[in-house]
Amino acid sequence: MEILGYVAALFMGLSLGLIGGGGSILTVPILVYLFSVDPILATSTSLFIVGSTALLGAYLSWRRNDVHLKMAFQFALPSVLGVFLFKTYLVPSIPSIIFSFHRFQLTKPLLIMGIFAGLMLAASLSMVRKKSSHSKRTESSDSSPKSTAWRTLALQGFLVGSVTGLVGAGGGFLIVPALVTIVGLNMRSAIGTSLLIIAMNSLFGFSVSLYQGISVDWYILLSILSIALFGLIIGSYLSHRVPEKKLKTGFGYFVLIMGTLILMDQIRKL
Repeated sequence: MEILGYVAALFMGLSLGLIGGGGSILTVPILVYLFSVDPILATSTSLFIVGSTALLGAYLSWRRNDVHLKMAFQFALPSVLGVFLFKTYLVPSIPSIIFSFHRFQLTKPLLIMGIFAGLMLAASLSMVRKKSSHSKRTESSDSSPKSTAWRTLALQGFLVGSVTGLVGAGGGFLIVPALVTIVGLNMRSAIGTSLLIIAMNSLFGFSVSLYQGISVDWYILLSILSIALFGLIIGSYLSHRVPEKKLKTGFGYFVLIMGTLILMDQIRKL
């Protein structure tokens, strides 16, 4: 199963480089289903892999002028706050068994994976069905979102950080739609900016987990990371050779399929 896991890690990196998201969508299931890592531990350790991979992707995008730095930090500040609050206070307070009725038990891992799948489905539908009402913007300093858009983006940033803190997702499946539909960035700029936000969110979240004393299997993490980085370089190269409209639609359907599969697996465990 580990060999299959390493192959999946290649596709995880490819996903991040190509569409600016999907890293955690693949990394958490890779750790849980192919490396037999506990779901709670997987949601924390996945952040190191996703964050490090996204950081390289952000650098490659920045070299192509596909990163909106101001927007990334505007989004990341409330996002990091969400990571801290959820990872420090909410997640540790969730009991191992939340609800029990006869033979049915709603456990903490089942709840977290179920929320993970539900958010994936919601985000994918927004990308597949909703067309942006904003015109495409350039990356020049003269092009800045209205204050109402910034407030909405800040709220979205806090939501993404909360998701990162709760389920270990870097949040690309929420960040990219927000940057495209709320602010009006073109898809490639949204991908590059998303990678920087994911890197900041994920590495901060992993640092919090380390401080809390999680046990880390560095051999598995570094092995998966090295393969994911290779996949990201390939995906980053291919992203500029795929039409933007196809990137957006493909992103939505990819998240929809993965979310459906994970949700079906959680329903099967009920």
